[in-house]
Amino acid sequence: MTTILIVDDHQLFREGVKRILDFEESFEVVAEGDDGTDVIDLYMEHRPDVVLMDINMPRMNGVEATEQLIAQFPDAKVIMLSIHDDESYVTHALKSGALGYMLKEMDASEIIQAIKVVSNGGSYLHPKITHNLVQEFRRLSEREHKGSFQQAEIRRPLHLLTKRECEVLQLLTDGQSNRVIGETLFISEKTVKNHVSSILQKMNVNDRTQAVVMAIKNGWVEVK
Repeated sequence: MTTILIVDDHQLFREGVKRILDFEESFEVVAEGDDGTDVIDLYMEHRPDVVLMDINMPRMNGVEATEQLIAQFPDAKVIMLSIHDDESYVTHALKSGALGYMLKEMDASEIIQAIKVVSNGGSYLHPKITHNLVQEFRRLSEREHKGSFQQAEIRRPLHLLTKRECEVLQLLTDGQSNRVIGETLFISEKTVKNHVSSILQKMNVNDRTQAVVMAIKNGWVEVK
């Protein structure tokens, strides 16, 4: 059983997330809070496996709360929840010690997957965030090469991945969710998850973001 603490100042949002998580038999929401100032006491009392933390709260925001939580409990696993997809928010969240960053527009399946990944020691970024980071990577590359950046010819890693896995990897780089990848390739979402797991194992990485970064560095995917 994965125990979860939800901290968000919007009660309706907390209730909506809790209803989503209640459908997952292996999840249990053990406590809720409405501000970052609640986090330490709630964590000490319930010792949840994962904390879902709103990034914007009135008295203490999620970044400050996460910094304080990690300082006292270095093994705490936090997923930040936000309406912002700007890289500066993501950077501050990750620097604070959060292992995940999810947009509040997320699908139910995405938040369930994020919790499972983070509870098992991995990290998880909302697919749209991954896409934005890819764009930032390209922007920095262009600056480094003084505007002369041009991606070399794409060489699919067929020595490592199957053709279908290469297609899935490209769509991950494009920032697509498992649902959209399934619809694009006309396969089930479960099959997509199996392909993603296989890709991570073959590439020897822990999560989707690491897979995308490695793929870009090796010229295995097109940066659009």
